[in-house]
Amino acid sequence: MLNAALSPDQVETFHREGYLVVEDIFRNEDFEPLRREIDALVDARAQELRAEGRIEQLHENAPFNYRLARLVDDHPDLAADYFRAIEGKGGGKINGPAIYDLLTHPRLLDAMESLLGPEVVGSSVYRVRPKLPGKSRGNVPWHQDSGYFASHCDRNLIVTCWIPLVDANLENGGMTVLPRVHNRGIFRHHTGGNANFLVITDENLPADERPVPVSVPLGGALLMTNLTPHCSTPNGSDHIRWSIDLRYQGEDVPTNAFQEPEDFDPEAPEINVACYAPEGDFLVRSQKHPERVLSAEEFRNRRDRYESSSLPAPQRGWEPVGSGR
Repeated sequence: MLNAALSPDQVETFHREGYLVVEDIFRNEDFEPLRREIDALVDARAQELRAEGRIEQLHENAPFNYRLARLVDDHPDLAADYFRAIEGKGGGKINGPAIYDLLTHPRLLDAMESLLGPEVVGSSVYRVRPKLPGKSRGNVPWHQDSGYFASHCDRNLIVTCWIPLVDANLENGGMTVLPRVHNRGIFRHHTGGNANFLVITDENLPADERPVPVSVPLGGALLMTNLTPHCSTPNGSDHIRWSIDLRYQGEDVPTNAFQEPEDFDPEAPEINVACYAPEGDFLVRSQKHPERVLSAEEFRNRRDRYESSSLPAPQRGWEPVGSGR
């Protein structure tokens, strides 16, 4: 497999603009195991609901990009059941070999090494996101990913890799970014945005840069810094805009990659407090300690241990929308 390191021009563009689209990291077949894993979770919940007499149709013959939407259209009141089955407590429930293979995909890690150096840690916050057509739940308002992380990590680079499982564009709920403002630090966020997401309201967004809609082809990825403001648009198509967002950081960023949930100490020095403590980071590439890179089974066990823990999310004191100031 050819090395997919970023060119010097791509690295410069990423740091200047705060984002970069890389179009040829994956092949379509790379996503098939994850599609099957997600569909199995959807199917298992649908089967349970039918056994309980709460639904009749399973839509088992519907294509992957349509099935969940048809199940929810039949019973909108059960949408949360399906999302819980996919997302778990925080959003990173899917932890089988399919997501592991994408998280550790050599071409993706080549790109990450270009930005982070040879020691690459998988940040705990990865998510599988279904954006259903005509539904507002998946419309994510303006925010910076650092708005969700511990404040002492604002000075560090954590790279978001937003990867659609379909061709993504403005019509089906693609991403919009605000370029060239990531070097200004964290903007004021509020709680209580759409679907309970954090939101940077219009008056707190910088007005001197124009938002840029970003199209990402299947097989590509949108790379962003943790301080790049971005949002996603409504899905006006007839299919689900499935996507995943994975995050990576270098060895200089606070991490819990070598800690267990019971080791969490909120009073520890900042360098020992992970940027997002409720979920477990994991080493994915290392020249210094390749033996510490987790196997697929070790990764799954680690994620399960954190999923069953009750560690607190970072508290940044963001106020509700409409609180003034």
